[in-house]
Amino acid sequence: MTETDPVAERPRVHVGLTGGIAAGKSAVARVLQERGALLVDSDALARLVLEKGTDGLAAVRDEFGDRVITADGELDRVEMARIVFGDEGARQRLNRIVHPRIRAAARRIVAEAGPDAVVVQDVPLLVETGQADAFDLVIVVEAPLEERLRRMVEDRGMSRADAEARIAAQATDEQRRAVADVVIVNDADLGRLASVANQVWDRFLAPDAAEPSAD
Repeated sequence: MTETDPVAERPRVHVGLTGGIAAGKSAVARVLQERGALLVDSDALARLVLEKGTDGLAAVRDEFGDRVITADGELDRVEMARIVFGDEGARQRLNRIVHPRIRAAARRIVAEAGPDAVVVQDVPLLVETGQADAFDLVIVVEAPLEERLRRMVEDRGMSRADAEARIAAQATDEQRRAVADVVIVNDADLGRLASVANQVWDRFLAPDAAEPSAD
């Protein structure tokens, strides 16, 4: 933690959970939460820090103009996505606004978790933002590329071109594996994925588990 963080005892285990879009990370997060983890959802925090009336949304409006603001004064997420997933410079400008606010909100939650807590921080861009060293354990969820594309097109209603652009904007599987302590491969059904996630809890995160380690 930084010197400006609230003074508090560290949680018993602080986990960074990441994975590419549509890899199954959220399903793993739900299992760990059901087993007793405190879940810190970076996507939810990203929405929170850009809500109507926030300084984050004001900063986005100053940077990108009224075209990304709806008539109701909220963020036009469709237009924002269209801009940033087609322009690396625009994405970096947005990240400079959003990421520090997400991290500050997450630090407050972690600081209040208590010394017995297992905190699982769901961070889609953990690798891209260089946060791996902030965690006791990094869990990466991955799935075959074609399956991820299928989920994005069929389940989320995206075009294949948009789905490919979203994937291309993120770290590669190889980059995520390079910082992982645990890799969960989601290449079967949700039942199998839940079973593996439960095994990870039992081995690394349960109260009687050994100290988190990549070994």
